[in-house]
Amino acid sequence: MAKVLVAYASLTGNTEEMAELIVEGIRQAGGEAVLKSVTDCNADEIKAYEAVLLGAYTWGDGELPDEFLDFYEEMDDLDLTACKAAAFGSGDTGYEIYCGAVNQIEEKLRERGAEIIQESLKIEYGPNAAEKEACRSFGRQFIETCAAVS
Repeated sequence: MAKVLVAYASLTGNTEEMAELIVEGIRQAGGEAVLKSVTDCNADEIKAYEAVLLGAYTWGDGELPDEFLDFYEEMDDLDLTACKAAAFGSGDTGYEIYCGAVNQIEEKLRERGAEIIQESLKIEYGPNAAEKEACRSFGRQFIETCAAVS
């Protein structure tokens, strides 16, 4: 079973809660996950894992939050061709670009050669009861897909 880094940026706690629930799902499926805020790690750490899930809230008109920018830029120096990946995050449908940061993260992962193995998870604000289970399911599905494509 793959060892997964789950790194996120969260301002109000919504994306952090998503990350915690995703990790819960990974562990429920027998996987191993390490949860870190992007402010407590750097992109180079991805290389120590077989898979990565990156999450962020969307700021303004579809932008990455400031605390994710250093991590995002550090990814430019990485070759992630052996890495399985997916993205997740929270947003607000009141903006023209819903969860634009999630799209940017996924695109950066692709650009660096990572294999995107499942569709990104986007939730408006914080997860409600059904969305909490969707986060756990996202984690379970991710680790099961990692095992299947290894």
